Amino acid sequence: MASQYDVIIIGGGPAGLSSASSIVRQDHKTLLLDSQKYRNALSKHMYTVASWDHRDPEEFRAASRADLTRYGSVTIENAEVESLKQREDGLFQVVAGDGKTWTGKKIILATGVEDVFPDIPGYADCWVSGIFHCLYCHGWEEQWVNTAGMLAEGDTGAVVPALHFARQALRMAKQVTLYTNGNEALAKELMDALNDAPAPMMVNSKKITKLVKAPERARVVLELEDGTAATEGFLAHKPKTKLRGNLAEQLGLEMTPMNTVKVNPPFNQTSLKGVFAAGDCASPMQTVTGALNGGTCTGGGAPLQIQAELYNQRAIF
Repeated sequence: MASQYDVIIIGGGPAGLSSASSIVRQDHKTLLLDSQKYRNALSKHMYTVASWDHRDPEEFRAASRADLTRYGSVTIENAEVESLKQREDGLFQVVAGDGKTWTGKKIILATGVEDVFPDIPGYADCWVSGIFHCLYCHGWEEQWVNTAGMLAEGDTGAVVPALHFARQALRMAKQVTLYTNGNEALAKELMDALNDAPAPMMVNSKKITKLVKAPERARVVLELEDGTAATEGFLAHKPKTKLRGNLAEQLGLEMTPMNTVKVNPPFNQTSLKGVFAAGDCASPMQTVTGALNGGTCTGGGAPLQIQAELYNQRAIF
């Protein structure tokens, strides 16, 4: 027989943990399911989070879990959810890969996203150690390099986002080269933009055949199709992302044009009543602080809906 909960949170990162930290304050029986797959798993430091600057995200998760223990209303299980559906009686049924099943009155999706790396040999080997997708999250540590690179491809493969990232990189480097990886049309657009509004930036349109992490600091060597190579102090690049897993698809949730789950603020209910979403899977601002805020909002909304339904009254939203 499936164990029943008031709220089931799927995802054990900042958004899921923040949701739980709100729900416990209203004493609802809650289950948090953590697949232990995190977008920042390779990072050893977190930034822009007050009181947790330059500290390990793994320790953050452990401390957040420990904070929940004194309440006694949250159960945490390390499990990856494979199926999620709403039953005819209105309850939501959650099934893990090992067949274990739970039911809940409300669901909070905090499943996050995955980065989709471009098809460039060596890219994955340089990720986190030499390629940084957010220069607020990591960038200051690479100050005073002579040159940095900006890969203008994927989500950054247009003039406005490419220059946006390049300007941030100029806070740490004296000069930035924008690499279009064989995209001659984009290279011309970038050069035209720099002719109109000069900055210490260069454009390189050559195809990248391989990326190699150099041993010094965050340096990356770019091997180019003509046999030449360039070494940069670091590379800035935001790859494309996709939702982790297919639970939103299983529930038939409405999505945004940016392929995140569409939610209705401030409590972040999705297009299906009783299902809420928080964090990277529900926001284009995919940061820890954004996930914490989204988790707090969903963790407030799910209990309010349960309480209204208990007395057959109308909820505040």
